Formats: sequence, C-alpha cells, structure tokens
Amino acid sequence: MNTYPMLKKFLPQGRYTLMAAPFLWLGVFFLLPFLFVAKISVAEGALAIPPYTALFEWLDGVLNIRVSLYNFQWLLDDPLYIQAYWNSIKMAFWSTVYCLLIGYPMAYAIAKAPRDKQTVLLLLVLLPSWTSFLIRVYAWMGLLKNNGLINSALMWLGVINEPIQMLNTNFAVYIGVVYSYLPFMVLPLYANLVKHDNSLLEAAADLGAGHIKRFFTITLPLSMNGVIAGSMLVFIPVVGEYVIPELLGGTETIMIGKVLWQEFFNNRDWPVASALALIMVLILLVPIGLFHRIQNKEGGL
Repeated sequence: MNTYPMLKKFLPQGRYTLMAAPFLWLGVFFLLPFLFVAKISVAEGALAIPPYTALFEWLDGVLNIRVSLYNFQWLLDDPLYIQAYWNSIKMAFWSTVYCLLIGYPMAYAIAKAPRDKQTVLLLLVLLPSWTSFLIRVYAWMGLLKNNGLINSALMWLGVINEPIQMLNTNFAVYIGVVYSYLPFMVLPLYANLVKHDNSLLEAAADLGAGHIKRFFTITLPLSMNGVIAGSMLVFIPVVGEYVIPELLGGTETIMIGKVLWQEFFNNRDWPVASALALIMVLILLVPIGLFHRIQNKEGGL
C-alpha cells in the first residue's frame, strides 16, 4: 500500500504550509517552554533534582494532581517582588521615552539624507551592536567609574573637584539601556519615515504650512506605527533586562531580571522563580495587546 498519497492528504499544502510555519515556531519555542514554566510555578519547592514536586503522582492506583498557588500568594505578600516589578516597568518606560527622543531625530535625519548616504548612516547606527553586548557594558563601566574617563576629563577641565558617583546608580542603568537599545528604536522608525509620500508635504507647503506645522500634522501622525513598533522593541526586552542592571546598577537597583536570577540560581527556588516569570509575561501581554489594537486601528481593520 502506497502511504505517500495518504500522508499527502493530511499534510498542509500551499499557503497553509507557509501559515503553519510561524505557528509551529511559536508552539515549539514559546508555548512549550511557557507551559513548562507554568507547570513549575504551581509546584512546591523540594530538596531534590529537579528542586520541585511533581505535578502528577500515581499512588495506590490513584492519579493525584498537586497544584499549589502558594508561590503566587507569596509574591503578592512580599513587597520586594512588587517593588521589583514596579522598578522594571518604570525603568523600561523611561528608557523607551529617552530612546524615542534620541532615536526619532536620528531616524528622521537618515530618512531625509541622500539615498547614497542612507546605507552608511544606518551602518553607523548598527555598527556598535556588532560588538559583543557584554563588552559594550563593560566599556561603560570603565567610562562611568570614579576614576574613569568621564570623571577624569571633567576634573582635568576643572568642571568638578571630586569624582561624581555615576556607576552603581540608576543613571548608569539608563545610560547602558538607552545606548544598547537605541538601534531597536531607530530602525523601525527609519523604515516608516523613508516610505512617506513627499507630495503631501509639498502640498501642505504650497498651502502655507511651515516646517513645524507640517511635521506635527503630517509626518508625526503618519509615523505612529513606527513609533509604536520601536517602543515595543525597546520596552518589552528592557522589562526583563538582567545584565545591564547587574553590572551598572549595583545592589541598589532591583529589577525583575535580577530577582529571577537570584531565585533560580542563588536560592534554587524554581517554583517562585517560575511564578515570577509567569506574572512578568502576563504583565507584558498588556502593552502587546495595546500595540496590536492601535496597529489595527491605524490600518483601519
């Protein structure tokens, strides 16, 4: 019996194959790990390998399901975790605002530059990100420390008499985050701005609109999809950022990425760490949902 026609009947074909690929990707690399983390979050900590109790147990011919919500109650009762969530959201929000304020003029200037220079300017934006992320953060540690290049230059110029404490502060974290994630804001903004129809600006100019009025009534509204896409690309990863707060923020900066690391690897409390991660994903669903809603509204869907 030829089995190929039978398999062909059930296998997706044509455009369904293309549509199945992203769903397969999401299922394998997002849904399965998420379900695994969700399973651990409702377990109890144990001195074992792995360090949590089993979800299903077969005792005396009876299947027992052990689900505990104690980890979630523990997170809500401890102000440390709530503070970590709040600090992460606040840090991600202001970092997104700073990236937008710096990245929008950069993207606008690149989009308005001559065609033959746009590629070079984009490469200048991307070039630092080709270096190792960790090396770039260590470089900022050298620049921001008390005897680093910035403090030494300011003291040599006579601007300050003693070093300014920059490393191990929130200021250093903002510097590191904005520097690292700025290309994620510039690229979607550039991709949006470069497609604008210049005839709209020319028509507005013919009707007497100045540069500022044309920008706020035509360019800015048309670029909102780029603004939202860039903001999401910065905001979402910064909420869970671990390396930059750990190296530049010191012990005083409490963000959810650091707390996750401590629970997983220092305390080996995998159920609490999984509950932390699960709540973080649920929090991130709010801006992602708003992003899709605004995009659909802009697209008239």
